[in-house]
Amino acid sequence: MQFTALLWKDWLVFKSRIISISLGSIIGPLLYLIAFGWGIGGVLRIGGMSYGAFVIPGIIAMNSMINSFNFIANDINLSRIYTKTFEALMISPTPMAVFTAARVSAGALRGLYSALLILSLSFLFQNDLRLDWYFFLVLVLNCAVFSAIGFIAGLLIDSHADMAKVSNFVITPMSFLCGTFFPLEKLPALLRGILSALPLTQTVQGLRGGLSSGGSWAVPLVLGAYLLILLPLGAFLCGRTE
Repeated sequence: MQFTALLWKDWLVFKSRIISISLGSIIGPLLYLIAFGWGIGGVLRIGGMSYGAFVIPGIIAMNSMINSFNFIANDINLSRIYTKTFEALMISPTPMAVFTAARVSAGALRGLYSALLILSLSFLFQNDLRLDWYFFLVLVLNCAVFSAIGFIAGLLIDSHADMAKVSNFVITPMSFLCGTFFPLEKLPALLRGILSALPLTQTVQGLRGGLSSGGSWAVPLVLGAYLLILLPLGAFLCGRTE
């Protein structure tokens, strides 16, 4: 019941701002799709596929990561530091595990919504995309992982300006270095090994594999392992904040 109530609160906020949220979610990725789908996609091929088909999973993974992380990280951070509504939730009888699961789920759903918008637009640029349940499983896990990371960041960072630095030094580099726009094989072996362990890299590989019906089960297992670590950590940090 408490879990549902927390999600319902986020749904009401989302519903009241759905137009601005939708426009904000698609503008940047749409520019990428136009540039790489229509611009470069028709003249370049990578691994036997057009560059458009190669880059679309990366754009979807990147967009879901950014939206999942930013929504929950900023919301938690602002509620702790400025609006002080976080304190009211902390003194309520809601268990920390339930609160953590509800907030992470809300962030994941926000990221999933933005990803589905971009996926719909992708058919304008690449009409032979093949989707299956594996593709959506990886996508949902990616949203949940980065929502959990955003939840933890929102609890740990004590300044909204510092929250922007986290995005600049963590989220933005992952957006461009995790195989989103180019094959990781082009990078030095040491850097490639480090990047391969990151959740966005796993997601990009999984989504590309899903579109070609060649997805590896290692990807959802790795993302699930991240989630199993991050959720208890988030609940623990939430309890300490209390």
